[in-house]
Amino acid sequence: MSRPSLVRYTGLAGSALLAGAACLGGAHRPWEPTVTPLTVFRGENGVLLPLCWVLGVPLLLGAWVAGRRSVPSVRWAYVTAGLWALPLLPFLPLGSYDAYSYACQGWQQAAGLNPYAGGVDLLGCPWADAVAPTWRAAPAPYGPVFLVLAAAAAKLGGSLAGTVALLRLIAVLGVVAIGACLPRLARRAGVPAERAVWLVLACPLLLIHLVSGTHNDAVMVALLAGGLAVAATGRGRSAGVLFGLAVGVKATAVVALPFALFRIPRPWWRAGLELAGGAVGALVAVSLGSGLGLGWVGALADSGVSVQWTSPPTAVGMTLELIGVPHAVAVTRVLGIVALAGVLVWLFRRAWRGGDPLWHAALAMTATVLLAPVFHPWYAIWPFTLLAATLSRETRWLIVPVAVAAVLCLPDGYNLALATKAPGAVGMTVLAGYLMWKVLHEANFDPGRVGAGRGGADVRGLEP
Repeated sequence: MSRPSLVRYTGLAGSALLAGAACLGGAHRPWEPTVTPLTVFRGENGVLLPLCWVLGVPLLLGAWVAGRRSVPSVRWAYVTAGLWALPLLPFLPLGSYDAYSYACQGWQQAAGLNPYAGGVDLLGCPWADAVAPTWRAAPAPYGPVFLVLAAAAAKLGGSLAGTVALLRLIAVLGVVAIGACLPRLARRAGVPAERAVWLVLACPLLLIHLVSGTHNDAVMVALLAGGLAVAATGRGRSAGVLFGLAVGVKATAVVALPFALFRIPRPWWRAGLELAGGAVGALVAVSLGSGLGLGWVGALADSGVSVQWTSPPTAVGMTLELIGVPHAVAVTRVLGIVALAGVLVWLFRRAWRGGDPLWHAALAMTATVLLAPVFHPWYAIWPFTLLAATLSRETRWLIVPVAVAAVLCLPDGYNLALATKAPGAVGMTVLAGYLMWKVLHEANFDPGRVGAGRGGADVRGLEP
């Protein structure tokens, strides 16, 4: 058997095992918590469920890593990633109960209620028992674009199963759109398109959390990548519309918007007007058309209720509290936001002075994930998609973060960070220092120099 065939069918075996884990122990209704990681061994499926998970993840991850150097073509990468996704489609969500929160928020929107006015505890939902208790009192933290999509899913789906199925279809279409944008982004950055497609679409993180987990990040990243790709063609207003819709799914997409300014081959002021006009126009149109207005902006504050060491600033605060510093988490989270603002300004200045805008957009999304108060494993897809399309050097350093993020949640959504608070906080504090150094080191070589900065012109070779 050839190496590409071995990679393809090894990964398919891993995906099939993960489908078994989803069938036996994925997130289901009603919500049933895993008290400890050992609880999965004591369920009615005994050792079969954890075996599917423990064997499936390494097989899928190993095939993905091995395939980085043996991708015959873009088409082969598309077909293989599609084959790996297929077994996961018919079964319960892996790694999170968020799909049920989406379903209830969609039901509320379809019923004429305001999902920003309260959670399922206040507004009700026929499937409220499937929503994780952490989020039952929280209003929707997503933009009106996603709530309109979720409402359509709830109205057409009717039942919880039908709604989740349509939400998964929306997520899969988002993944397909990401795959369509990657070759264009990669080629302009001088990166082999087949490698970029492989790194993203075949990534266990994407398969577990976007395809199976049904997270709306698939839609946000697809619109963001589309905006960056369209900007390079000179259609600034269209690119702005895509960015506005991306922000209307998750507000964090706005971080990449300024860098699209330098991908448009026109004077910066004209490009800025086109981008801003398209983005604001699209967002206002959807906000008013949905009847929701901009209430989602205030609801963003409720997304920070989670306190876990997976967010580096939170981990530093937790570590300080372990040694007796009171209220350190609140302080380090604020410092993280201040640091993020500074990093974003610095990256924008570098792009303004001729640095590759796509690379700096990737770094901006990376900084956002690293310095935000809350991190969930699927957030890693935001920067990873852009990094895969811009990194022209070795990508081995991405493997460990992706592997950890892919397995951080058990099949039913239990986050292993809950069982490792103290050691996790200390370990993340140490790792955060290393990662920050790595990001700054990578920023200094600027792989965007393989092309002609703002215009994304022909490849010239990497400068030292």
